[in-house]
Amino acid sequence: MKLLHVDASILGAHSVSRAVSAAIVHRLEAETPGVEIIRRDLTAAPLAHLSGGHLAAAAPDADVSAETRAENAEAARALDEFLQADVVVIGAPMYNFSIPSQLKAWIDRVLVAGRTFRYDENGRVVGLAGDKRVIVAVSRGGFYGADTPMAAFEHVETYLKAVFAFIGVPDVEFVVAEGVMAGPGLREKALDAALQDAGRLKAA
Repeated sequence: MKLLHVDASILGAHSVSRAVSAAIVHRLEAETPGVEIIRRDLTAAPLAHLSGGHLAAAAPDADVSAETRAENAEAARALDEFLQADVVVIGAPMYNFSIPSQLKAWIDRVLVAGRTFRYDENGRVVGLAGDKRVIVAVSRGGFYGADTPMAAFEHVETYLKAVFAFIGVPDVEFVVAEGVMAGPGLREKALDAALQDAGRLKAA
């Protein structure tokens, strides 16, 4: 089994989402002998944000700079990592109600027509990545659950559910650390609860 571990937090060792995603990977590794882990840290080695230049480089007669060629090659490696993975674990903190831009750059390189989705003869989307298990470690500074006044501001779980459903993965699993900046002691409480949830995950 191949497991792709993706992190997007800018906080390094102080990151809650990184701590939870690492716990998820550790749990699955313990449950699955021989698992191969592929690591992609989107802060330490960010992918270039998708641009018109990157798209234009695909044209046969395109005049492509060495920088753009290298960026597209790295993006292709990121897509191949995703396609080859059986399980994808993502650390996704909430920044200003949504995902970090580093994670969006990765998603823009993973959602590729003909590779992870296609359109059928009726124009309907067909996901091509439905053979994967996706688990997301989410950290949120406040409280944004479905039963809270701020629920409408939550665009991490909702967005990622839509992204992965589009490419054929309708049942994304979320491990959430909620309210980590909402008051004294809440960070530790939220992290502890999320780590316990991570520890209960099954290999399949």
